[in-house]
Amino acid sequence: MASITIDPILLDPHEETNLFAYNAAFHELGLSWHWDFDSYRALLAGAGEKNLICHYLETHQRHLLNAYDAEFLTEAIENAKSRCLEKLKAFGMPAAFNVNWAEVQRREIGI
Repeated sequence: MASITIDPILLDPHEETNLFAYNAAFHELGLSWHWDFDSYRALLAGAGEKNLICHYLETHQRHLLNAYDAEFLTEAIENAKSRCLEKLKAFGMPAAFNVNWAEVQRREIGI
């Protein structure tokens, strides 16, 4: 079995946490989107953090802009992402790439 070497420069904890919070937000909102680390880094390089969602909508989910306003979708996703990050803090979960969102939700409801 071959071992995998991960460049630690690519594993910025802030980026990892945001990536997982975005993926949790997509799930919360019923969007079938999932960003892997490479996709997220490419989006950041192309649009920066401020315009990330708008850039993704325009380049990968353009059909949604026929039914929804980009600002509305961006705000909904960013709000859901913020809730996910708040849950991490509230339940003392580490800010890391391997956040178990199911565990965060269990803690939230007291299980």
